Amino acid sequence: MADVEKINLVPKELSWLSFNGRVLQEAADKSVPLIEKIRFMGIYSNNQDEFFKVRVADLKRQIIINKAKGNASEEVKLLKEVQSTVSEYQGVLNQIYRDLIKELADNKIYLRDETEITESQKAWVRNYFNLHVLRHINPIIIADNIHLDQFLKDQYTYLLVRMSGKNEVNYALIEIPSDVLPRFISMPTQEGETTLMFLDNVIRIGLDDIFKSFFDYDTIEAYSIKMNRDAEYDLQGNVDMSVLENMSNSLKQRLNAKPVRFAYDRAMPKEMVEFMSKELKLSDIDSCMPGNRYHNFKDFLSFPSIRSDQFENPALPAIASTAFDRHKNVFEAISAGDILLYYPYYSFDYFTEFLRQASYDPKVSSIKINIYRVAKKSRVIDSLIDAANNGKRVTVVVELKARFDEANNIRWASHLTEAGVKVLFGLPTLKIHSKLCIVSRRENGAHVRYAHIGTGNFNEKTAKIYTDFALFTKDETLTQEVNSVFDFIEYPYTRPRFDKLLVSPLNARQRIYAMIDREIENAAMGLPSYINIKINNLVDKGLIERLYKASQGGVKIRAIIRGMCSLRPGIPGLSENIYITSIVDRFLEHPRVMIFCNNNQEELYISSADWMTRNLDYRIEVGTPVLDPVLRDRIRTIFKIQDSDNQKARIIDADQKNEYVPHLEGAPKIRSQIEIQRYLQAVEVKLDEAAQAAELEAARKAQEAAAKEAKEKKSKDSKEGKEGKDSKKKK
Repeated sequence: MADVEKINLVPKELSWLSFNGRVLQEAADKSVPLIEKIRFMGIYSNNQDEFFKVRVADLKRQIIINKAKGNASEEVKLLKEVQSTVSEYQGVLNQIYRDLIKELADNKIYLRDETEITESQKAWVRNYFNLHVLRHINPIIIADNIHLDQFLKDQYTYLLVRMSGKNEVNYALIEIPSDVLPRFISMPTQEGETTLMFLDNVIRIGLDDIFKSFFDYDTIEAYSIKMNRDAEYDLQGNVDMSVLENMSNSLKQRLNAKPVRFAYDRAMPKEMVEFMSKELKLSDIDSCMPGNRYHNFKDFLSFPSIRSDQFENPALPAIASTAFDRHKNVFEAISAGDILLYYPYYSFDYFTEFLRQASYDPKVSSIKINIYRVAKKSRVIDSLIDAANNGKRVTVVVELKARFDEANNIRWASHLTEAGVKVLFGLPTLKIHSKLCIVSRRENGAHVRYAHIGTGNFNEKTAKIYTDFALFTKDETLTQEVNSVFDFIEYPYTRPRFDKLLVSPLNARQRIYAMIDREIENAAMGLPSYINIKINNLVDKGLIERLYKASQGGVKIRAIIRGMCSLRPGIPGLSENIYITSIVDRFLEHPRVMIFCNNNQEELYISSADWMTRNLDYRIEVGTPVLDPVLRDRIRTIFKIQDSDNQKARIIDADQKNEYVPHLEGAPKIRSQIEIQRYLQAVEVKLDEAAQAAELEAARKAQEAAAKEAKEKKSKDSKEGKEGKDSKKKK
C-alpha cells in the first residue's frame, strides 16, 4: 500500500486557491457573456474573502501553536506559498479587471472615476452625494485612544483619508455604506450609453463637504482599504444560558477577532501603509497585500443588468416533473414510485409544495426536517409553522454552527420555537449537515412515511444556482432508516443500525472503504471494476490512500471534483489509473455521487458528504442508495455527460495547472450544464408521452369495459325480459 504520509499531497489550502483560479478563468472566458464575466470577478472575490477568514486564519492559528511548541517551519512555508499564490492571482485579477473595463467601454458602458466625468456630471454627483450619501457617512477620526483593530468591520471597504495642513496631519476612516446604497451609481448620460461610478468615487467627490467645516488642511487624499478577520469562534457553554444565548454570545467574538488580511490601494503612500499596519497591530504572519483602487469586488455580484438579453446568460426554462404533475397530490405521486429531481433544472417548488401540502393534509401527523442553510424569506419555514398551527407534530433540527449562517439560523430557531415547533440543536461535537425531511401520514389505518434525501440545502435561493439531487421515496427500509437518523440526533447515546444508508460518523467511512476494497479485490480476480465519484472536495488522507491502492491494483477511477483535491492523479506507479476533472460554469456544481461497479451489479449513492475528514468523522451526513434502476440510469447518464464536457471542464493533474479538457477536432462541443438541460427535457417529453399513452390506453380499456358491461347488461335485460314474457304466457 502507498504510504500517504510520504506522498507529496497537494495542501488543501493551495488546492482551494487552484479552484478559485478556475472561477477566475470564467471571468476571462470569451464565451461567457460580458456581465456574467464581471459577476465571476465578484464570486472570486467573495470566495477569496472566505478563504482568508477561514483557511488562512486556521493556518495562522497552527503557526502560533506550533511556534509555542518550538517548530512551525512547515506551516510558515505553506503560508508563504499561499501568500505568493494569492499575489499571483491578484495580478491576474487586475489584468482581467482592466480588460473588462475596456470591453464595457467598447459596448458604451462606462465605469468612470471622479477625474473622468464632465463638469455637469460632477455637479450631478455632488447633488446625489448630498441628497443620498452624506446621511450615511460617519467618519472615524483616528486618535491615540482609538483602537482600529477592535472595531473595524470585517470585509467592509473603507477610505483611509489623510488631511495635510501646515501644522498637522489628521487621519480619518470612512466606511463605504454599500450595505444601504448601491455600489454602482448610474449617472445621466447620452442616449445609448450607460455611465456608472463606484460609490467610493462619489464619496471622494464629497470629501470637502464632509471635513472642510471641521479641519484646516491644504490637501486631502483618500485610499481604499479592507480587512478580513478570523471567522472562528469558541462555543463556550454557560449552564445558566440557553443554547441560543450561548451561540449569540460566541458569535460576538467575530466582531473583534484578530485581522488575517489587510488589503490596500497599491497607490497608497508607504507611510500610510505603515501607519495602518501599526494601528491594526499586524504581525509578520498576517497578509498585508497591495491591490486595486477598489476593494470588495464581491459587489460585482450585484453589477446592474444592462441590456441583459445581450450581456447575460439566457434563463433556462424550469423542467416540469411528469412524475409529480400527473397526480392529484405529492403523496399520490411518490406512492407511484421514487422521484428524482435535479436542481436547478427542476424547480425547487416541488419540494416546497411537498411541505405545503403536508402542512394541511388531514392524514399527515408529523413532519421532521434538518435545516442547515435556508433562504432569508423561506417558504420552507412558513410551511413548517403552518403545519404546527394545523396541529401537526413538527420537529426541526437547526444547525446553529452553519458557518456565516449562524445569525440567520438563530433567528429562525427563535421564530419556530415561538410558533410551537419542536426545535432541536443537534450535538455540541457534530455539525448536522444531512439534507433530510420525513413526513408521516395515516393511510388505511397504518402509519406511512414519505422521505426526502438530498445533496443540497432546503434553500429556495441557492436551489436556483446550485446543482443538487433530491430523492423522494416511500420505500419502507429507507424511510425507516431516515427516521432513525432523527432519533439518533435527538438521542445520540443510541446507536441505530443502518443497512442501506451511509451515515456519518457511524458507518459511512467503513462502508466506503469496504466498497473501494471490493473493487480492488474484483480487479485482482480479473472481474469488472471501476469507481466513479462526483464530489466537491477530496482531502481525506484515508480515502486518498484507498484510491491510490485501487489505482495500483488496476481499478479505473474517474472523478469530477469541483473544489479542493489533495490527490495527485496520473503519477506512474501510484495514480496512473485516476483521471479527475473539474467543471466550473454558470451553476455551482454541488451534488455528491458515488458509483461502484461491483462486478457489474452496480451500486449508486447520492450523499450530502464530501470526502473530507470533517464530513466523515465530525458531522452527521447521510448518503442513500438509489434503488430504482430507471433513476440510477438517469444519474449515470448525467455523470457521463459531465465526463464528456470539453467546454467547461478542467483537468486536475498532479500540479493542478487548470488546463481545459481539449476539444478534439471533429468532436461535438459538449457543455455539460446545457446538455443536461436538453437530456432532462427529453426524458420528461418521453415520460409525458408514455403517461399520455398510458392514459389513452387506460381510457380505451375503460371504454371497452364499459361497452362490454353495457352489452352484457343489455343482453341480461333482454334475457330477463324474455323470461318474464314466457312466465306470463305460462300463467
